[in-house]
Amino acid sequence: MQDIPNHLFLGFASEQQACNFLKNKGLKLITQNYRSPFGEIDLIMQEKDVLVFVEVRLRSYTDYGTALESIDSRKQQKLLKSAVHYLQKHHLLDKMDCRFDVIGFSNNTLEWIKDAFSYE
Repeated sequence: MQDIPNHLFLGFASEQQACNFLKNKGLKLITQNYRSPFGEIDLIMQEKDVLVFVEVRLRSYTDYGTALESIDSRKQQKLLKSAVHYLQKHHLLDKMDCRFDVIGFSNNTLEWIKDAFSYE
């Protein structure tokens, strides 16, 4: 069996931790690592009647900013386009309320930002 590079292992572990955290907060996992032509959405979850697109970020070192600060406008646009792709593919466009959350891990601390950015 091949060894998984450390950064991929840490990324996967962070996504799993974020998923478990959100499940404990009452969200339901719809899909993980949704890939579109525009990029990937780490977690798609549902909270009551709201579809939640979640970006999980990990920063082992904060010399260049925290995990949350690493989500710039370019990354936001990729997430927005990927979310629209998902909604169109599943015939949910204009049928569900949506929001974009971010879970960041910096200095072994989890921070959850609900409605971190919007598509409007």
